Amino acid sequence: MEQPITVFLGLGSNLGDKLVNIQAACTTLSTQVGPIQSMSSVYETQPWGNLNQDVFLNLALEICTVLPPIHLLKTIKQIETDLGRINSSTIYGPRMIDIDILFYGTSIIRIQNPDLSIPHLLLQYRHFVLSPLNEIASSLVHPVLKLSVKEMAEILPEEHKMPKKYL
Repeated sequence: MEQPITVFLGLGSNLGDKLVNIQAACTTLSTQVGPIQSMSSVYETQPWGNLNQDVFLNLALEICTVLPPIHLLKTIKQIETDLGRINSSTIYGPRMIDIDILFYGTSIIRIQNPDLSIPHLLLQYRHFVLSPLNEIASSLVHPVLKLSVKEMAEILPEEHKMPKKYL
């Protein structure tokens, strides 16, 4: 039996019943990936990258899993598909559910095919990731940048409205 590893995930939805989509993703992740150790509040956030769309609901999860990174990515992609995500050519477009691997223990992974980058390459630029993550893992240190989640959140410029707690 493999040793469980702590993984942090970011979830978001801006189509359909956003809260139901996120709750369904959390339930499915807990059964297919591993037990949820902690969960942030749900935040309402402005879209990032493509501003011509509805607001998102976002949260962060801490999960323990025995899945290796590639298997975790494949499982997450299948969960997204099962919950109604349709991959489109629109970058940063609307989606029923989006699940990103933010951290996988202290691993640094860069694999081009399939596209797997851990820590997530853009997390340090996104309030909608850092605000919920800061709530559950403020002292977690980015293994490349050597900054804590709290430090990254504090130095991030306010290019977009700060997320507000939804629930």
